[in-house]
Amino acid sequence: MSDPGELRPNEQAVELGPASDATLRFIGTIRTPWRDRRDCPRQGRLDGPECQLVLDPVWHDGLKGLEDYDTIEVLYWLDKSRRDLVRQSPKSDGQTFGTFALRSPVRPNPIGTSIVKLVRIEKGTVFVRGLDCLDGTPLVDIKPDRCAFSPKAPPKTDNGIPCQ
Repeated sequence: MSDPGELRPNEQAVELGPASDATLRFIGTIRTPWRDRRDCPRQGRLDGPECQLVLDPVWHDGLKGLEDYDTIEVLYWLDKSRRDLVRQSPKSDGQTFGTFALRSPVRPNPIGTSIVKLVRIEKGTVFVRGLDCLDGTPLVDIKPDRCAFSPKAPPKTDNGIPCQ
């Protein structure tokens, strides 16, 4: 859907007043190879291209300890998405679904999430694989993977005892 006003058959939009009930603080910008939504993958892949989470300098110290994780969750604001569809036809095949039954970027609060592979961290930039968003997307948050409640185990010695 390239025209923001365009509806596919059976889709339904709602009229919305101005959004004024919350404020987000973006913590940086995401750099990816995709400049157009048509080129962007529908779902990220952990073997996909390397992308960057470029944090604003004030948040650099917040990265301490993140390197201990193999995968992290990235939350981002899909700033190019329309926000008024309550029913959508994602494949243009006439089938419609409620917005909340889809992972579509078109939603009332277009927050995207991806579980990505952490490649490395350098000077406030987190290098990852597995994103599926456009270049310049505002970064909302970074968290350890919700399935990995603790960092990587410390390396073990030859006798099987963790190194300290």
